[in-house]
Amino acid sequence: MSTSACNRWTYDVFLSFRGEDTRRRFTGHLYSALEDAGIKAFRDDKALPRGETISSKLLQAIEEWRISIIVFSTNYADSRWCLEELEKIMEVKEMHGRLVLPVFFDVNPLEVRKHTGSFARALAEHEAYFEEERDRVDRWRTALTKAGNLSGWDLKDFANGHEAILIKVIVNKVLQELPYAYLDVPPFRVGLETRLEKIKSLLNLRSDEVLFMGICGREGIGKMTIAEAVYDCFFHAFEGRSYLSNVRQPNDLISLQEQFLSDIVKHRCIKIHNIRMRISVVKRTLCKKRVLFCWTM
Repeated sequence: MSTSACNRWTYDVFLSFRGEDTRRRFTGHLYSALEDAGIKAFRDDKALPRGETISSKLLQAIEEWRISIIVFSTNYADSRWCLEELEKIMEVKEMHGRLVLPVFFDVNPLEVRKHTGSFARALAEHEAYFEEERDRVDRWRTALTKAGNLSGWDLKDFANGHEAILIKVIVNKVLQELPYAYLDVPPFRVGLETRLEKIKSLLNLRSDEVLFMGICGREGIGKMTIAEAVYDCFFHAFEGRSYLSNVRQPNDLISLQEQFLSDIVKHRCIKIHNIRMRISVVKRTLCKKRVLFCWTM
C-alpha cells in the first residue's frame, strides 16, 4: 500500500469501552501496549459526565480508524454514549469494510448477541427513556447483535482469564492486520517475495535458539531493501524488535546500544554511561525474550 493511501487514516485502532468498568484496568493496559508497539490508538478517556449525543470530534475519530476494538463489559450498554459509538462503528465497518474486534471482558458473548442479562436491563431502561424514539434503541440492538456475532475474545475462556496474555495476543493480531509497512518499504521488487520465503524458512520462527543471519553482496543489489522487508514481514512474531540503519562507525557504539535498549524496553531515551553496566542491562533485557534485531551498514 502506498504512503498516500496510508494517510487516509488518522488512527490505527479505535478503542470503544465503558470507562468506569475498564479504564484503569484492562483497557488502560491495552492502550499502553498498543502505543508501546508503535500502534496509534484513539480512546475517548474523559471521565466527566457527557451528553446523549457524541461529539463531532469523536464522530470524526470513528471515521478515521483502520481497526476498532470494542471492550464489552457488564455496564457497557448502560451508557447511551457507548451505544451511539457502537452504532457508528458498525456503520463504518459495513460501509468501508473495516475490521472490528470484540473483547468480552466480563460478559458472555451470548449476552451481547441476544441482549440478555445486564444488556437486557439496560436496553429496557433506554426504551423507557426514548419512548418516542424506539427506532434509536432498535438500531442499538442491531449493532449489539452484529458486534456480538463477530470473531473476538472471551476473557473468561481465554488463558484462564489472564489479561496480560490476552493483551499480547490482541497487539500481535493488530500488528498482523495493519496493511502498511512500518519502515515504509517501497512496493516489492521482482524476486523479493521469493527471497523472503527462503529467509522465513531459515529463520525457523518457532525455534527458541539464537540465530544470526547475514545478507551480503555487491553494492546496489538491494540488501537494505531485503533487510527492511524481513523486518516488516516478521517483527510481529517477536516480543521485542529493533531496526538500526547505517551502522558504520565503531565510535558510535554507545548511542547504538542505547537506541537498541530503547527500542526493546519501549522507553524513548535510555542513558547508561558505564559500558559494563550497559552490557549487563542488554543481557538482562534479552533474557528469555524473543527479539528481532536487524541492522544495516
